[in-house]
Amino acid sequence: MVENKTKENTDSVTEFLEMIEDPKKRQDAYALVKLFYETTGYEPKMWGTAIIGFGSYHYKYASGHEGDSCRVGLSPRKSAISIYLSQPDDEHRAELLARLGKHTMGKGCLYIKKLKDIDLQVLKELVQESVQYTKKRYAN
Repeated sequence: MVENKTKENTDSVTEFLEMIEDPKKRQDAYALVKLFYETTGYEPKMWGTAIIGFGSYHYKYASGHEGDSCRVGLSPRKSAISIYLSQPDDEHRAELLARLGKHTMGKGCLYIKKLKDIDLQVLKELVQESVQYTKKRYAN
């Protein structure tokens, strides 16, 4: 069975954030870490070398693949800030994304360029719903 490469570790979140070259992106990343912490109550932890995760859960798929993941997370990459959310694609999520502001979506990621481009209250709702979804979906 394939083992996940991205695991929670003891690397310093602050050291990781301080390595961000662009001062505005670094400032946005710090603001997002604060927002995620205040919204979830989970301490920020490094997952792999480039993801800051909040909380964790164990999943197991019907295929037998299982592992651990952060409930929500973010990664300030050069091209955009990746925000990792777990929740179903439903009408309510679509409505929140429509109100979020300037962003793009990938399979499980939300991408933003700058915090000033989005509504932070809507982002908080998305984060809260993602945490609740993982608590319900992966209760064991």
